[in-house]
Amino acid sequence: MIFWGVKSKVWLLVMTKKKNPHAVALGKLGGSKGGKVRAAKLTAEQRSEIARKAVLTRWAKQRKKEVLSKKAP
Repeated sequence: MIFWGVKSKVWLLVMTKKKNPHAVALGKLGGSKGGKVRAAKLTAEQRSEIARKAVLTRWAKQRKKEVLSKKAP
């Protein structure tokens, strides 16, 4: 389905697309158990390394925000 509209003097073309319900069902089937299965296959050392990287990434983002806020007048 195609809709035409005007927003701030610019013509916009918006296409809407319906999802295939069978594809949605398959995605939910695999997606709902993906993380749990992956976690079960990882060793404790691997899970620890992944968690460590996640923490370092979060702290790096926080430090970057703090530096940028200090530079702002």
